[in-house]
Amino acid sequence: MNKKLYSGHTLRQIRSEFGLSQGEFARKVGLSTAYVNQIENNNRPVTASVLLSINRIFGTDLAAFEKNDLDRVVRDLQEIFADTRFHSSSIGKQELHELVTRAPGITKAIMDLYGNLRGFQDRDAIEDELVHMSGAGEAGASFRKSAYDEVRDYFHYIDNYVDSLDRAAEKLCYEIGLPNSASKFDSLTQWLQQRFKITVEQNPDYQGTLIRQEDYTRRISVYRAIPQSAKNFLLGSFIAELCVKDIISGEVERAKFKTQSAQSIARLALRNYFAGALLLPYDDFLRAATRCRHDIQLLSNQTDASIETVCHRLSTLQRPGANGLPFYFVKIDRAGNVVKRHSATRFQFARFGGSCPRWNVHQAFEQNSNKFTAQIAQMPDGVNYLCMATSVTKHQPDYPTGERRYALGIGCEVKYADAIVYADGLAVDGNSPPEPIGVNCRICPRDNCDQRAFPAIDKDPFIEPGRRGIVPYRVAPSD
Repeated sequence: MNKKLYSGHTLRQIRSEFGLSQGEFARKVGLSTAYVNQIENNNRPVTASVLLSINRIFGTDLAAFEKNDLDRVVRDLQEIFADTRFHSSSIGKQELHELVTRAPGITKAIMDLYGNLRGFQDRDAIEDELVHMSGAGEAGASFRKSAYDEVRDYFHYIDNYVDSLDRAAEKLCYEIGLPNSASKFDSLTQWLQQRFKITVEQNPDYQGTLIRQEDYTRRISVYRAIPQSAKNFLLGSFIAELCVKDIISGEVERAKFKTQSAQSIARLALRNYFAGALLLPYDDFLRAATRCRHDIQLLSNQTDASIETVCHRLSTLQRPGANGLPFYFVKIDRAGNVVKRHSATRFQFARFGGSCPRWNVHQAFEQNSNKFTAQIAQMPDGVNYLCMATSVTKHQPDYPTGERRYALGIGCEVKYADAIVYADGLAVDGNSPPEPIGVNCRICPRDNCDQRAFPAIDKDPFIEPGRRGIVPYRVAPSD
C-alpha cells in the first residue's frame, strides 16, 4: 500500500459479524490479541499482509477497507454539533473522528438522540398549532424517526449499492434478453407469460393506479398512457417481488428497521432498485456511461430509460472492484422537500432543514424540463463539485391530478470533470471562482452570503439602526 490505512472500524465490524472475540479473531488471522486491539483502536495501520489474511479466511472484499462511510458519519455529526441550542461545547473534527471510530454505538445513539430532540420540537410546534385551532391537544405523544427517514438513512450509509440485488438483476436481464431487445416492454411481458403464466394488459382507464395485479387472476394491468420507460420500470419492480423476494427480505432483516412501515417502504425501494438494475445492467451501463462521458440525455435515449432512472442508476455504480464515478443524486419537489437523496461522494446533504439556495438544483425549476444546467460549486470544507441539475415533469393522467414537477440534481467532485460532458466550457481549472454553497443556512459558516434566509444557529444576529444591507442583520464575529 502507498499510504497507511487506519480502518479499525471495519475490522471490528467483520469480527462482530462472525461473533468472534478479539482473541478468537487474532488466532484465526495469526496475530496477537494486543495487535488486533491496537488496529481496532486505530493505533496501528492495517498492513497488506493482514488484509490478505482477512480476505482469505473471511472472504471479505478488500474494498470494504477503503469505503468513505466514516467521513460521511463525521460530517453528519458536524452538522449535529453545530446546533449549539442543545450544548455549549466546541467539538473539533478530530474528536468526532475518534468518537466514530472508537465508539460507533455511542455515535449512533447521539444521532438518534438529536433526531428525537428535533422531532420533539417539531411535535411541540404541531401540538401548539392543534391547540390553537381546536382548543385541545393530546399530551404525551411519543416521537420516532419517520419511516422514510429510516429508509433514506439506510441507503445513505450503504453508498446506495446493494450487491446481491444488483447481481441478481444483471443475471436476469441477460436471461430475458433485454440488452438485444427491440422492445423491453414486449420482452418483459412475453417472459412473464412464459415463466409465470402471467398476462400483462394495458388499460386505458387510470382508476387511480399505474399498475395492479388483478385479484384471483394471473393478470397485470398497466395504465396505457404513461411513458414506455415508466411501464418497463413498473414491470421490473413487479418482477422483483416474483424473483428476488428472499433477497429483499434478507436485506430488510439485516437493516433492522424499527417500524413495520419502514420495512414496507424499504421493500418497495429495494424492488425499485432491482428494476433499475434489471433495465440498466451494471457492466453494460457502466461501459455506456463511460463511453459517452456520462451524457444523461444520450444514455436515456439509448436505453429507453427515463432521465430520473439514469441519474439514479449512475449514483449506484459502486460495485467493489468495478466502481463507476462517485455521484450524488437528489430529487426535490417544488416546495423544497427532498424526495430522494443518495450519495457515493463526500457531498453533504442537509439532514435537518432546507438546503442552499445557491445550489443549482433549485434553479432547475426555472428551466424547461430535461434541460440540464451545470455549475462548479464549493462546499465549506473546500471541496469543489461539478453539479448538474434539470427538472422533470411527470405524466398528468387527468385535470384534477395536477402537474407534478421535480428538480433532479446529480454531481461529483470536480477532479472527475474530464469524464463528464457537462463540464465542457466550464472553468474547472480554477481560473474562475466556484459558486460558494453550503449545506443549509442553519450551519453554513459564510456570514457574508446575500442569499441567507436566517443566521446560522451558532451566531448571534444584531440590527444596526443606521445601516442595512441586502441581508437586514449582521452577526457577531466568531471568537
